[in-house]
Parts: sequence; C-alpha cells; structure tokens
Amino acid sequence: MNYEEKTISKRKVFNGAVIDVEVHEVILPNGKTAKRDIVLHPGGAFVIPINENGEVYMVRQFRKPLEAFSLELPAGKLDQGEDPAECAKRELREETGLRAAQIRHVLSFNTTPGFCNELLHMYVATGLEEGESCTDEDEFLSTEKYKVDELLAMVLKGEITDAKSIIGILMADKIIKGAIKF
Repeated sequence: MNYEEKTISKRKVFNGAVIDVEVHEVILPNGKTAKRDIVLHPGGAFVIPINENGEVYMVRQFRKPLEAFSLELPAGKLDQGEDPAECAKRELREETGLRAAQIRHVLSFNTTPGFCNELLHMYVATGLEEGESCTDEDEFLSTEKYKVDELLAMVLKGEITDAKSIIGILMADKIIKGAIKF
C-alpha cells in the first residue's frame, strides 16, 4: 500500500538564523487532510577525530535549549552550497584547532525525520595535528580528549546525551577496534 502524503499547500511561519518553519497541509492516504509542522534545516557535518593513541577529541559547550553543558563531537551547520567534507574540516579546525591528514565520510543520517529535514554527515579524521582553535564570535567551548571506553561509559551513565555524538562514539569504538575499516 502507498502511504505517501501529498502536500496541497505550504505556509512559511518562521524565518530564523538556523532554521525555517513551514506548515504543510497534506492529503492522507485515506483521503482526509492534516497539517504538518516542518522544520527546514540546511544540514550539517560532524567529525570523529581519533589520534594515534586511540583517543577521541570532544568539545564541551553550554547548550541554551538544555540549560546545561554538553560534551559533543565537533560539528557545525553547512553554509549555503558548502560541501559537507569542507564543513567537517572547517568545524574540526575552528572548534578544536586540529588539522587532519585524512578525513573520510562514514555515513549520513536524518536527525529527526518526524518533523525536520536535517541531514547530518559523519566523518572520521585521522593523522591529526594540533593547533589553535578559532571559534566563531558567539561560540565558547573547550576541547577534551577521551579513550573511547570512557566515552561509552559516559553515554551509559547519561552524561553524554547528544544523539550525533552517541552515534559517533559507537562508530569510533568499532573503528578503533578494527571492526570498521576504511
């Protein structure tokens, strides 16, 4: 059976710096109509930086929606027309000061397809060279290194709750243990 919802109208209700919001009226498979709130996001890229000792670089920053600090993998929003690999390199350098000899695409995934079109691109960075970070004017964070087993324990204790970082930490564990090869 075809469960596709056909859009019959769209109305933009918000234009923001990071997201836009539209309300769509759709025809359901049973012929009835419904409204869908849709968050439009340009997408982003994030990086799993792994050094020669098997340590993963993370960034700690205050997240206003959570009213708390969050430990996350380096990440950022795609600029208009920006290649995701270039975004990943840029965010790695800006947030951590790291430059990577190799940066490889791992996978891409939708973050919250029930209401948002955001697509995140995951990269792994190796052959790391440390340098000075150069964060955006409104960005305040610190860089920390962890063994992947420490990060996994933090995930299980609820100390790391950022979904992209949890997925990246699980991938880092597989990469470091040799279960995933590039």
